[in-house]
Amino acid sequence: MRRWAALAKELRLTTTTLAISEGVPVLAYSTAAADAGQPAIYLSAGVHGDEAAPPWALLFWAEKNTRALQKGSFLILPCLNPIGLARNTRVDHRGLDINRLFHDANDPICGPWQRWITHRPMRAGLCLHEDYDAQGCYVYELSHLRAAISPAILQRCTRHIAIDPRRTIDGSKANAGMIRRKKLPTHLPGMPEAIELHHRGCPLTLTFETPSEFSLDTRVASHMSFIDAAISAVCS
Repeated sequence: MRRWAALAKELRLTTTTLAISEGVPVLAYSTAAADAGQPAIYLSAGVHGDEAAPPWALLFWAEKNTRALQKGSFLILPCLNPIGLARNTRVDHRGLDINRLFHDANDPICGPWQRWITHRPMRAGLCLHEDYDAQGCYVYELSHLRAAISPAILQRCTRHIAIDPRRTIDGSKANAGMIRRKKLPTHLPGMPEAIELHHRGCPLTLTFETPSEFSLDTRVASHMSFIDAAISAVCS
């Protein structure tokens, strides 16, 4: 958090405190271009506290790509569940899974999140996660595009972690590490971040997953490669 604060000062990012979790702020950052209304790339990590690689990867990526952040349009949520991250738990400080609450305007975290993203146009949403059962990296794609964008992105991540070979992942059909949803799931107890983003007009959401039992450094590198590849694919 100290490094994000220093980075925000250096790049003149707009800092928004969405909530306070047991004395720790849940922060959101936006670049000047995003504040000016340019369609943004949405970057999110740390929704589940027991998925440690995404928050570190997002920080390292941002520190490495300051020029892109100065010029580009980005909305950044570096860690939506800071207490869960400190405790290594999936749930937040209330014992709740935030990734089933993004539809709830009355939730003290997801309600402010909704208000923060309202009226902000987006090009794509990148949600960074990990999976205890994963055998490699994989991605959920939700988009209006005719052709899938994920296969080319995944190929750029394989130098760190191979693609998950399973044909069924978490109850969904997978093809070479890609789960492309044509219909939104209706059986979930609440709305995940990526699906709520899609409902609110984000034309493409990609949820990237790495195996949480692999080396932390390897997982971090894989997430950084995914961010680079996804932004390149979206902006090309």
